[in-house]
Amino acid sequence: MVVMSLTETRYTISEVEARTGLTQHTLRWYERIGLMPHVDRSHSGQRRFSERDLDWLAFVGKLRTTGMSVADMVRYAELVRAGEGTFDERRELLERTRHEVRSRIAELTDALAVLDFKIGTYAMSTVAGKAEQ
Repeated sequence: MVVMSLTETRYTISEVEARTGLTQHTLRWYERIGLMPHVDRSHSGQRRFSERDLDWLAFVGKLRTTGMSVADMVRYAELVRAGEGTFDERRELLERTRHEVRSRIAELTDALAVLDFKIGTYAMSTVAGKAEQ
């Protein structure tokens, strides 16, 4: 960890890897594709990540969990960089993703109900079989 001033802490790529679980390769790739284009560099060219960068990576992780495509994540990052005039488009992108997540949750809930039914059926068969012995 490098302290730039009394309030501004910067982290090396190794420290970010340890804190986030993302590999250094992934962090470099995120930067290359425009998902993290604002990473500062030291005078020797080493990446220095801020707390804000770590917050962004946590948010990107949530977007990945939703199943959002990399292209949509990059588009979202572009919209963020473009400023407040893109709030409507950002909201629409997130609303579309939320709809997709809710649809997946409904599908998974249905699948879970089937699994619960089958498990219950086998549990009842096992209990009945033991009672007959």
